[in-house]
Amino acid sequence: MSAILPIRMVEKPWGVGQLPAPFAAEGGKRIGEIWFEPPAALNRLLVKYIFTSEKLSVQVHPSDAAAPAGHGGKEECWLVTAAEPGARLGIGFRETITAAAIRAAALDGSIERLLAWHEVRSGDFFYIPAGTVHAIGGGISLIEIQQNADITYRLYDYGRPRELHLDEAVAIATGAPHDPALRCSLPERGTRVLVDGPHFRLARIDGAAEQGGVLNDRPLLAIPLQGFLAVGGVKVAPGQVAIAHDIAEVDGGTGSTWLLAQSLDKTGRDFS
Repeated sequence: MSAILPIRMVEKPWGVGQLPAPFAAEGGKRIGEIWFEPPAALNRLLVKYIFTSEKLSVQVHPSDAAAPAGHGGKEECWLVTAAEPGARLGIGFRETITAAAIRAAALDGSIERLLAWHEVRSGDFFYIPAGTVHAIGGGISLIEIQQNADITYRLYDYGRPRELHLDEAVAIATGAPHDPALRCSLPERGTRVLVDGPHFRLARIDGAAEQGGVLNDRPLLAIPLQGFLAVGGVKVAPGQVAIAHDIAEVDGGTGSTWLLAQSLDKTGRDFS
């Protein structure tokens, strides 16, 4: 099963024309996202790189329970890999707010000012539960690990000519601040479990650190951040993502750091 995943480059108006190494955009294209196409064994999990030159819309994603029939919900997390000075992420509200107030603020544009904005730098990590109103600012590069669903309800888009989804968004939006326990700033080194359910597990691994107990013997995705990995004997470099049968197939060398992601089903049981 071990294999490096194919990628899909997605153009976005808020993307960038000059991608950071090792990526390269074709001339004239503004790439906002790079998707790593998931295999069937992990098709509930999607890894993306996101690159922004402008701020993204204020939006929200539904949970599995709130998603339309036949669709899954979307919870996600972000690891910032680079940020220009002053770059920010808007996550949750500064204060508790009612659904009626969310709608009114979306209509008059004041919702942007009601969000809690976090100035970010490389190594900052955020988990975004379904229902959390959020926006990514400009000048940021990040890795997103998410439930493999693409349902986005836009509340506000700065006057851009794109569809908004006020009724759907207001119905599911959580009018509250983001839980501080769901965000952290990672030190440069060290192994740490970042997410432990309900939909996936995610760990940052430092080099050849002891891996036992971090993830179990189910399929997983290996995402190098610094240095190289060997996955089933195949060399995997930063900018690539590989699938492995289990953690025993993944070998990180001294000086490397990497992410391991493993999908879970809706009940929190291991998914394979």
